[in-house]
Formats: sequence, C-alpha cells, structure tokens
Amino acid sequence: MTFINSSSPVAVVTGGARGIGLAIGQWFLAHGHRVVLLDIDGDTLSKTNATLNDPEHVLAVLCDVSNPQQVQAAVQKVTGAFGRVDALVNNAGVAVFKPIAETSFEEWRHVLGTNLDGAFLCTQAFAPVMRKTGGGSIVNIASISGLRASTLRVAYGTSKAALIHLTKQQAVELGHVGIRVNAIAPGPVDTEMAKLVHSVAIRSDYYDAIPLNRYGTTEEIASVAGFLCSSAASFVTGQVLAVDGGFDAAGVGLPTLRKRDAA
Repeated sequence: MTFINSSSPVAVVTGGARGIGLAIGQWFLAHGHRVVLLDIDGDTLSKTNATLNDPEHVLAVLCDVSNPQQVQAAVQKVTGAFGRVDALVNNAGVAVFKPIAETSFEEWRHVLGTNLDGAFLCTQAFAPVMRKTGGGSIVNIASISGLRASTLRVAYGTSKAALIHLTKQQAVELGHVGIRVNAIAPGPVDTEMAKLVHSVAIRSDYYDAIPLNRYGTTEEIASVAGFLCSSAASFVTGQVLAVDGGFDAAGVGLPTLRKRDAA
C-alpha cells in the first residue's frame, strides 16, 4: 500500500488494537499525527483498522514485539509507508496472575518477553529512525504494580519494575540525540481485560484503596501519554508518572478514615 507523502508527525503504538493502546492511537489521530498500530492479535487489529477506516493516516502492522525479526520487519513497513517516526509508545503487555510457586518459568519468560524485551527491542529499532529527523519521544506504559508489590503479580510486577528502570537507562543514553523517554504507571483502568478479571469484590477493594474512588479511563491514560510526547513536555525525560487516582500515594487505613470523614 502506498501512502501520501506528508510531513505530519508519526506515532507508533504497540499493543494498539484495543484498550489503552487504541485510546492512545486515537489521541494521536485527533492531534494531527499519522499513527501506526502494532499488535500480535491479527483479528482484533484488522477489525480496529476497518473501524478507523483511515488508510491515509493509519497503518496496522501485525507484530510480536518480543520477536526481534518481526520488530525489524515492522520498522521497514513503517519507514516505507510514512518515512519517519516521532513518537513511540511501548504499550504491548501481557499478564499472568498466579502465586510465585505456581508461576512456571515459561509463564515468567512470556511476561518478561513481551513487557520488558518488547520495549527494549522496539526502542532499539525505532530510535535510529527518530534520530534521522531530529529526535522524538518514547513513552513506556509500566504499571502501578512496578512501583508497589501486589499479590499474584510476581512476573507482571517484576517486568513493570524493570521497565521503569529501563526507561531511565533509555532517557540517559538517548537524551543527547534529542529523544526523551518517560514512563506512565497506570493504576486500575476500566478496560475489557479489567472487566474480565476484576470481580465485584475486587473492584470494591480498589475503590476503597484509591482516593479518587474509581478506576481510570483509557482516555485519561492516553491524554497523559500524549502530553509526554508533546512539546509541552519538552524538558521532561527519565520520569515515571503514576496515573492512578492517588493509589500509590495512599497508605493503610484509608477506607476507615474516609468512612469517618463522611460520618
């Protein structure tokens, strides 16, 4: 497919076929970017691409971000179609919710392969493309689970904690070529995945622990990612921003204190 040559900026979003990734892609589209959606789920990616129905501004690429060869092939498709990359959002992620003793090494590697290796590989592959046009911005989607430990998240939480440090390494090493790198650590977000795995009781527990007393929305995460990729954040790099309704800031006893305050 041949795309119209344009100087408008290009944003690449991994895990872009649904949820937070799709919301981020839509934010970029609404703010004048051409958008590349990378995803391993071919069926969902095709449906999303058909729904967006904007071949001049949207490129959908099937890609397993944990596979170096597929990442390199994706870079070739992106540069061939759009010629440049100005923003990269490493959003692709998977999770296994099991106790430590029940988490297999294969499950451990699967989670780290996507959540950590994927961000490493995509940044390594797309940064040279950014550099050719003077730099850009990279946002890694981490998690509040990378800042505070939680049950059943030995692989997921560890991968996100490592991603946060990778963000700082990338920021330090890429800053001199004009590439800023930051991370977002979302708290609970109202996605289809959350609706499947969070029971009513679990949601109630989260509401009690979050000062804003609700889940975040995909649009709220997207707007922060967009800000970090914009000129408004031109002196921001190497940072981790918790977008969590105050979850990370809250200590024990918050539900009781809230009840007393409401009395």
